Amino acid sequence: MSAVATKLITAEEFARLPDPANGSRQELVKGEIVEVPPPQGRRGYLQVEFSAILRQYVKPNKLGWVVTESGTLLERDPDTVRGPDVSFYSISRQPEPPEAYFDVAPDLAIEILSPSDRRKQVRGKIEEYIQNGVRTVWLVDPDANTITVYNGTMRGIEYGPADTVDGGEVIPGFSLRVSEFFS
Repeated sequence: MSAVATKLITAEEFARLPDPANGSRQELVKGEIVEVPPPQGRRGYLQVEFSAILRQYVKPNKLGWVVTESGTLLERDPDTVRGPDVSFYSISRQPEPPEAYFDVAPDLAIEILSPSDRRKQVRGKIEEYIQNGVRTVWLVDPDANTITVYNGTMRGIEYGPADTVDGGEVIPGFSLRVSEFFS
C-alpha cells in the first residue's frame, strides 16, 4: 500500500487562504499548513511590551520596522512562512514594510514561550530562523523573566532580570535591563 502524498502549497497560495474560522493563526512550514494557537493573555501582553519598547527606540532613530506576528517568507521550494511574536527589520534590508509577506528574514526575531510550548519545537524554530538568515533571536521565558539571545548560532546566552540586554549589531545603541520588559 502506498502513502498518499500531501499537496504542498506555495507562500502565494497560503496568502490567499481565508483566516481560520476558529480564530487560530497558521504558519506554512515546508509547504504544509501548521495551526498555531493565538497567544494567551500574558504572552499577548508581552508581545505588545516588547514591540512598544523596541519601537520607542527604533522609530525615532529611523532604524527600521518593528512588527508583531507578521509573516516572513523564510524558505522557498517548499515554502516556509513564519510569524515570530515580534520582529525587527532594518531599513537597510527592508526599506519599507511590504503589503505581502516580508521576503527577507528579520534582523531580530523574538519568540515568547507559552505554557504549551515544547522545548524541542521551540529549539527547532530558533534553528530554522538562524539557518534562514535571522541575525539574532531572543527567546523570552515569562516564567523565569529571562531572555536568551542567539546571535547566529545555537549557543544562546541567558540574561536574567538584573542583567542588561542590548541590540548588538542588529539594533545599535539599544540596551535595557531585562526586568523592564516584564514590568
